[in-house]
Amino acid sequence: MSNYGQPRIVVIGGGTGLPVLLRGLKQYPVDITAIVTVADDGGSSGRLREDLHIPPPGDIRNVLASLSDVEPLVEEMFQHRFKTSNELSGHSLGNLILAAMTSITGNFVHAIQEMSKILNVHGKVLPAANQSVVLHAEMEDGTTVSGESKIPYSGKRIKKVFMTPENIRPLPETLQAIRQADLIIIGPGSLYTSILPNLLVPKIGDELCQSQAKKVYICNLMTQAGETHGFSASDHVKALYDHMSCAFINTILVNNEEIPQDIQLRYNEELADPVVYDLPQLFELGLEVVHADIAYQENGALRHDPKKVAKILYNLLLDETKKRYET
Repeated sequence: MSNYGQPRIVVIGGGTGLPVLLRGLKQYPVDITAIVTVADDGGSSGRLREDLHIPPPGDIRNVLASLSDVEPLVEEMFQHRFKTSNELSGHSLGNLILAAMTSITGNFVHAIQEMSKILNVHGKVLPAANQSVVLHAEMEDGTTVSGESKIPYSGKRIKKVFMTPENIRPLPETLQAIRQADLIIIGPGSLYTSILPNLLVPKIGDELCQSQAKKVYICNLMTQAGETHGFSASDHVKALYDHMSCAFINTILVNNEEIPQDIQLRYNEELADPVVYDLPQLFELGLEVVHADIAYQENGALRHDPKKVAKILYNLLLDETKKRYET
């Protein structure tokens, strides 16, 4: 429990799934810490990372926006992406502000802390590491592909992912947040390029293994071409375990509703299919399986419903804290 008596939730991830989840969770009386990947090397983030030698700000920016409590116009401005024909083209204003703040404070973590105050952020946002990291994938044919943005487009099956440099250091605050958590949520997000880059930061995986908190994995709704093509729910879990020194997940949350045919057809064009939740294999892994109708459509895309998912997670948290007080 935090100083304010609020239960502590740590959410680990990146990409588009994490902000959606956080928008739902911030409506509850919980103390949130979001641990966000810094392996991104594409788009605006990649350009700023290369030009200014700072960790990529994009995933952090989206998480700050999702946890912020400001006028909608201010959030819209922070998320605004320039569509010009010059050097500004493709950059989002929030990325540029985080880059400027890093330059002013001399430290990416300090920049995030200052932006959190400005945006009146609910909770704490921490990068998985205070430096840029490079994600590499060893493919099943023995070749290696380097760069988070290139891995899904290699046309090969991933065997495992790893990061350089070797001396990546986690933030002490990150390790402390995991240590003090009542509930730890992993995902949703791209398995190899959004979730695993956090768990591969030295010591973060160890802390997860040692943590007494309930650990929930939110399984993706659809498979992802170049990452998880043909993966069932248990395949996702096994891939996480293959990169860790322990079987660390207690509960998996899966979607149990049929995905509309028109949406499936649209995703088929991207070589993506609904993730099948294979109950016997999940039970074999010793997991508690929570299945519910947790998907909704937004602009033709399938997303986790932030309200439904947050409610399920909050109820899991209440059950967990109740159990602790009873023992």
